[in-house]
Amino acid sequence: MSLKTKYPYFDSLEILLENDFVFKPYKPLSPVKAGNFIPDFSFSKDFGRWQQYTNGADSHGLIPFSKLKSKPVVIAFYSQHWGQHGIKQLLSLNELQHEVKATGGQLIVISPQKETLLNKLAWEHNLSLTFYFDLNNEIAKQFRVYDEASPVWNRFSGVDENVPLLATYVLNASKNILYDHIDYDFESPFAADDILTAVYEAAHYVSDRKSA
Repeated sequence: MSLKTKYPYFDSLEILLENDFVFKPYKPLSPVKAGNFIPDFSFSKDFGRWQQYTNGADSHGLIPFSKLKSKPVVIAFYSQHWGQHGIKQLLSLNELQHEVKATGGQLIVISPQKETLLNKLAWEHNLSLTFYFDLNNEIAKQFRVYDEASPVWNRFSGVDENVPLLATYVLNASKNILYDHIDYDFESPFAADDILTAVYEAAHYVSDRKSA
């Protein structure tokens, strides 16, 4: 008497093998530096992407779009996910913003989105800053301080979201970068004098061209 198997017959060729796991090596961010040119850099005129504060209070002043095209601009990338390091950078920028304007430039803080705690933060620290909300990190990608494939938590502990680096730049009206700074160890903040020098030189160059 023959034995009967409990299981139906199958062909080994019917087995579907899962795709092998593809290892993707970590590729560190490579931010742009002084001397680079950002041809497509521009700000949207959508007022919903702007937020201004004056002495901590929500301000509804006009956005200086014409000045942003014709004058040097200091841009600083920020996100609340940087915690105290981010707040420290905002305070340093707040101390600098009056001098930037007096020297002939504009200062814009770029954040991935409008954070729920931004109003509270501005009020508590008496901020007088202009924020631009960089949806989908459009500008951050141009400056290569953000990439979906290179999350910042691979380098910085305590950051659970992929956000732009805390980077600061000075650009002239021709969209050339004159100054760059990223504090990778949180112990070397940007040099205010170097930023003001770059702004002054860029503004002075524009003035000389107009008077020529």
